[in-house]
Amino acid sequence: MANDPSTEKHSKKKSREFLKIFGPAIIITLIGFVVVYQFVDPAPPDHLSIGTGSHTGAYYPFGQQYREILARDGITLEVRSTAGSVENIRLLKSPTDGVDVAFVQGGIGNPVDSPNLASLGSLYFEPLWLFHRTNTPVKRLSDLRQKRIAIGPEGSGTRAVTLQLLADNDISTDGSSIFPTGGNEAVKALKHGDIDAAFFVASARSTVVQTLLKTSGISLMSFDRAEAYTRIHRFLSSVILPKGVIDFDLNIPSEDVILLAPAATLVARDDIHPALIDLLLQAASEVHLSGGLFEEVNQFPSQKYVDFPLDKDAVRFFKHGPPFLQRYLPFWAATLIDRLKIMLLPLLTLLIPLIKIVPPSYRWRVRRKIFHWYRELQAVDLEVNENDPLEKLNTYLTELRKIDEEVKQVTVPLSYAAELYALRIHIAHVQRRIVEYSQNNLGGI
Repeated sequence: MANDPSTEKHSKKKSREFLKIFGPAIIITLIGFVVVYQFVDPAPPDHLSIGTGSHTGAYYPFGQQYREILARDGITLEVRSTAGSVENIRLLKSPTDGVDVAFVQGGIGNPVDSPNLASLGSLYFEPLWLFHRTNTPVKRLSDLRQKRIAIGPEGSGTRAVTLQLLADNDISTDGSSIFPTGGNEAVKALKHGDIDAAFFVASARSTVVQTLLKTSGISLMSFDRAEAYTRIHRFLSSVILPKGVIDFDLNIPSEDVILLAPAATLVARDDIHPALIDLLLQAASEVHLSGGLFEEVNQFPSQKYVDFPLDKDAVRFFKHGPPFLQRYLPFWAATLIDRLKIMLLPLLTLLIPLIKIVPPSYRWRVRRKIFHWYRELQAVDLEVNENDPLEKLNTYLTELRKIDEEVKQVTVPLSYAAELYALRIHIAHVQRRIVEYSQNNLGGI
């Protein structure tokens, strides 16, 4: 069925009328959106890099777990193997080949030297293990004088902490008896008797620790003065490796061992996107909340044991948990709404006056079309009243028919149809009055 030309014409007229009324308001609103959008935070990047440590350490597998968790929200986490905490801090500060976030051992960071870094929290205790050959008794660190010691490679957190403890005991690190080795290399050297002792900062689950604890001829030193060290170095905590916890059958260790433990922390550049901080801390909670040999359930992640100032968004996370929107919406939707919330206040400030102004303007424009013809009708009616209608009878009637035909072409919304039909009734009323007057005075027309 072909479209009715009159219907199409009517539709076009309504569209033009709509644009005349609402067009300016829509344009003003769009301009407001554009202006306010300039102040909206950028969207979080979908790619992030994290500095971990060697493949044999605990940082690297934790980085892999973080990558799997962030991938669920569409974030690609690049896990970079490094020499350790010292190199991780260097990478965080590097403007070119750096990383966005990194695992850093407690006691390594210096906020004065790295003002652009912020802590996202601590993750778990990472004990310092001092293994020595059984034929080289070591009861205290001072017993290491003149001994061959592996203190970890350059750039490692093990080396940084060990140097501080050796300095506390006036042990020189300048001689040929200090070896910059760690990991599997240090394990081999200790087994073969090439060194007398080796320091490791590692998880109890690391292969290095598990191997040495079960190797005959190798012993683990207990820090009987751990309390003193924790008072001097506030980043250290005293933890206990319980008797038999590694292997009940072999009773490893054979007695409780006191260890010193810095905390592994998560450090980021201070310009990291706030939404990614929430995402990283949610991943940290999923991985570390259950605790371990040295941690209680729900003890980590924590805002304690950090070297760098805690990021303000991390403070909010520890106080209130994940953002409200991220608890119920996908990450992309939650971050989009969170970014656009800054637009609400100025847009409401703009829209409220428009909402108040546009409806009255619309009513005025619709009624104006009707009132225009009322003025025409009123002019004819007044002239008829002031003059003898017989003199211009045909002129008046022609004018009224013209008004009536043009009023028929006027389109208004249904809510204003009553006023339009009232106008046509009034036109007919004036026509009838003139016709009745002529019939009474001329006997008809």
